[in-house]
Amino acid sequence: MTSDTVTIELPRPLYARLETLTQEAQTDLMALLSRLAASAVKSRARTRSSTRAFQRILDRATDLGVTDLAKQHDHSSRA
Repeated sequence: MTSDTVTIELPRPLYARLETLTQEAQTDLMALLSRLAASAVKSRARTRSSTRAFQRILDRATDLGVTDLAKQHDHSSRA
């Protein structure tokens, strides 16, 4: 079984950070990158579902005409 590969160029500081992470995790670079990519995908999925929930709330919200009352108060002066 063969897999297609791609060669990329990384800035030296980024490559050094990745190498440090591989040593700390006691793994190889490919495994580390795969894990980081999987983590990013999971994080994005959680964010999307959260955003969808807030969007549904916003869609059903009713404008009650209440303005931002905090702007009417001077919180900087203390008597």
